Amino acid sequence: MTDTENRATRYPLLSQPHIALQGTVDHDMYARFRQQLADAPAEGPLVIAISTLGGDPEVARLMGDELRLLRDYTGRETLFLGKVAVYSAGATFMATFPVDRRFLTRGTRIMIHERQMTASVDLSGPLKMQVANLKAKLHEIEESVRIEEEGFRDIIAGSHVTFEEVQKRASSNWYIEAEEARDLGLVLDLI
Repeated sequence: MTDTENRATRYPLLSQPHIALQGTVDHDMYARFRQQLADAPAEGPLVIAISTLGGDPEVARLMGDELRLLRDYTGRETLFLGKVAVYSAGATFMATFPVDRRFLTRGTRIMIHERQMTASVDLSGPLKMQVANLKAKLHEIEESVRIEEEGFRDIIAGSHVTFEEVQKRASSNWYIEAEEARDLGLVLDLI
């Protein structure tokens, strides 16, 4: 038996996720998540698997918050299993699980990056209104940066990665192979 086979047998629950999500993190994924959560057994550890190239970080935070509430109100254990690609909003979702409840399949990659924005500011009309428009856009950006930093702190909590390191590396799309993620303490183990 290889080390990988031995490792997989340590975590038999991970072989049959109760919730399996794939594709873009969006409102359709959220609906699938809610349905699978409703269909899952009411007791025992809950395994959630995801494979995604990214999507809406707020939907990822919403799904994670629902699982946090489940843990807080019922004490139920939730386990994260990343498969193949856990990019962008997928990493945001992973960050909502404690490090010692995160797993990846061999060959999976995580990608962490800064939040993105594409916007135009139309300056047309009374000058005082332009000041208000610019302040509103600036506040939106500042709040998005705060949310991004909260997410960075969540994903590295309990790991060997410093906040400064994740900030620096996320600026150029930080791809982390499964073995490196385990060695950095971002996940508990690989299967």
